[in-house]
Amino acid sequence: MYEVLETSYREVRVQVPVHRDDGSVSVFHGYRVQHNGARGPYKGGIRYHPEADIDEVRALAQLMTWKTALLDLPFGGAKGGIQVDPARLSARELEALTRRFTMSISHVLGPFRDIPAPDMNTNAQVMAWIMDAYSAGHGYTPAIVTGKPLAFGGAAGREQATGRGVVYVLLAAARRWGLELADLSVAIQGFGNVGSWTAITLDELGVKVVAVADIGGGVRNDHGIDVPKAVSVVRAGGSVVELGDIEQVTNAELLTGPCDVLIPAALGSVIDEDNVGDVQASIVVEAANHPLTPLADRILEDRGVRVIPDVLANGGGVTGSYFEWTQNIQQFSWKESRFNSELDGRLRQAFEATADFADQHDTTMRKAAYGIAIQRVAEAARLRGYA
Repeated sequence: MYEVLETSYREVRVQVPVHRDDGSVSVFHGYRVQHNGARGPYKGGIRYHPEADIDEVRALAQLMTWKTALLDLPFGGAKGGIQVDPARLSARELEALTRRFTMSISHVLGPFRDIPAPDMNTNAQVMAWIMDAYSAGHGYTPAIVTGKPLAFGGAAGREQATGRGVVYVLLAAARRWGLELADLSVAIQGFGNVGSWTAITLDELGVKVVAVADIGGGVRNDHGIDVPKAVSVVRAGGSVVELGDIEQVTNAELLTGPCDVLIPAALGSVIDEDNVGDVQASIVVEAANHPLTPLADRILEDRGVRVIPDVLANGGGVTGSYFEWTQNIQQFSWKESRFNSELDGRLRQAFEATADFADQHDTTMRKAAYGIAIQRVAEAARLRGYA
């Protein structure tokens, strides 16, 4: 069983030649790794990044197996990637890259086989190209990808789902641990899709967001950031540092500044052995993937800082993808209010299960999350006769 769970079921590597605008041809390398499908069709994003090699894609595919199992979704885990810097491609070249990659791996995709989604440097437009390329050979198939534009079979609420999910998990934690969320101060590193929707949702609930940061730097106001203004500036192409007469901070200073709840929502490994001793938050919510190094995680555990792990905290994205996939299959759309209500319920249930396991086994939330996930996948694998 260990060998079944440790290794991938299928790994596909393909060449992706693209005719460039200058007449030359560049050959990129793409991957799709399907880790485990015992609990359902494979599910996982596709990323475009120069470092998206087979090892990274393989690791992220396995993470998706555990995430979908923890959230009790009927999916297995997969991940895809192309080693490319999309910023160096024109819009036409990016579309050509996406369509060629889709056709190269289409034999392992399908609405009941493997359903991609957006990831780093991919978005709703890229998903629309994938769907169109796949549908050209299989008929209209909106359920082949999630994270699509609303006009193309997307789901109302999916774009906001990861950020809102972070808040729903935090709300569940506050109820469980006897905290009043409105009394807590929150700092958010990262102000892209996840960080901005986390901030918007917290602001709507009356929670004080005291610091935010993006790639351009950060700002802090102990009385609360003007979140709607920050969102407006960033969506217009600016940075939060352009908010005006407000204290400027670096990303590093945000991570170690005073706050009750710290939400890293950008890059991985931003909290390590060098800065973990300066973290002042009593709760860390991992909205990004692995923002804590293993050593930093152990140090925070020893200090009694509560960490809500990424496999749970950012599970709103894949849960929202499940809702979109379900609607596509049924050809019946939900209202956004139903989407959010279902999302809240799923994440609250996953949090409570994780907290119960942690209390029962006197362990951390991270170990509890993986314990639940591995148990569920192993049970499904046994029932299917894999081991």
